[in-house]
Amino acid sequence: MNRKSHIMALSLLASTVAFGAQAQNNSVTVVLSEELEIVEPCSATKSNVGRVLFQNISETVTEMDPKTGLQPRLAESWEDMGNGTWRFNLRQGVTFSDGSAMDAEDVAHSLKRMKSEAIACEIGAKFFGGIEITSNVVDPHTLDVTANPAQPILPMLMSTVTVTTSDTPMDKFVDHPIGTGPYTFDEYARGQHIKLSANPNYWGEQPTVQSATYVFRSDSSVRAAMVAAGEADIAPNIALQDASDPAMDFSYPNSETVFLRLEHAYPPLNDRRVREALNLAVDREAFVGTILANGTLLATGITPPSTVGYDHDLKPYAYDPERAKALLAEAKADGVPVDAEITLIGRINNFANVLETMEALHAMYQDVGFNMKLEMVEVAEWLERYAKPFPADRGPEIIEAQHDNANGDPVFSMYFKYHSEGQQSGLTDPKVDALIAEATAATGDARAAKWSELFGYIHEEVIADVMLFHMVGFSRVNDRLDFAPTIRTNSELQLSQIEFK
Repeated sequence: MNRKSHIMALSLLASTVAFGAQAQNNSVTVVLSEELEIVEPCSATKSNVGRVLFQNISETVTEMDPKTGLQPRLAESWEDMGNGTWRFNLRQGVTFSDGSAMDAEDVAHSLKRMKSEAIACEIGAKFFGGIEITSNVVDPHTLDVTANPAQPILPMLMSTVTVTTSDTPMDKFVDHPIGTGPYTFDEYARGQHIKLSANPNYWGEQPTVQSATYVFRSDSSVRAAMVAAGEADIAPNIALQDASDPAMDFSYPNSETVFLRLEHAYPPLNDRRVREALNLAVDREAFVGTILANGTLLATGITPPSTVGYDHDLKPYAYDPERAKALLAEAKADGVPVDAEITLIGRINNFANVLETMEALHAMYQDVGFNMKLEMVEVAEWLERYAKPFPADRGPEIIEAQHDNANGDPVFSMYFKYHSEGQQSGLTDPKVDALIAEATAATGDARAAKWSELFGYIHEEVIADVMLFHMVGFSRVNDRLDFAPTIRTNSELQLSQIEFK
């Protein structure tokens, strides 16, 4: 080989190595605490599903940014047409990952599908419960959406609506999501990994991250160690005790509220004194700085303190085991079957140290005299017990849950958690139903006042649930990434926001 040929060969080899290194460096591995039971876009607001799909595969009509508020996404602009109708002007030149063009018919179909009774779409039940939605296609890129009752924050509600193609089935979930997002859904090998890659036909800027692999490890220490060793790039959720490296670990208020949902239909949980005793039996402050992080807030409502109408004058129930015992004795004397066995249900890997949290709660309840057993279940079984239709002949159950609301308004929480027809409500109370309707339709100070009234009624009068904690999250991020977790990281991890150092 002559000198010129030798130099050319070396140059070609160097280019090949550089290209391979660049391809590898443009990929990330995300290690998650639990698998996805579904990959359905209309349930992408569920935290475990949203970490993969939301705004990566499936984009929304509008977008809520924690720093700047409501922003355009698939709709470039919107206007109030009156009488509950808003007009959305859709972005042109957008295609789905299957090559089809997105238009107003796709958005109209997505709105209809999320409310379909044939499937239980999380978004429809969560955010549009009790609301009738109708659409009118004005032209291929203009859609009028009418809400009944009228929704003054309908553009904000549309930040939850993931758009799918108009031929997406109305009666079953999809197993290979097609979206307009910056990534395509390539592979789900259950028990092993999920793979995404950059969408070459994305309407927006091409992201720096060109591919992503999601793997699943239930042990927090394992997830943290994988990032430290370079086997993974991000662990969105690790436990307090594993967040030991200031160079890689981030803490942040994560908009999640942990609580115990009480089933009011079954004795003894249908007695207010028993529900009060359940609240008084918990030493909430003992969890902070031990099992849970310093900075964890004691909760009096299901949404973070930053939401509209959160009642900051409400006080968490004080730890008073003697009063709890007295209330149980009083109820028993009146014939309430306080000795009936209650099942306390926790969700495995729902948050870091969830098992330790549930074991501590179980012990506190036993200490004041409750006859209670603890069951820790996987997410699929947990959903069967947590969402309607509830299992028949289930008996008295208390279900641990973690609810995320980073959108700034209780409308994203209250209907499906507390309305009599709410998909995850254990409560039937006409006053609660009326207050939800009034708050949802109100604006400005009147809206805040109605939500505040509802928070007080649920916490003080009904004692609907056992409110526990507004959480602090911990994430570990490999030093090669330029990425800082936010309030949304536990439920939404946009790969397009990640850069490399």
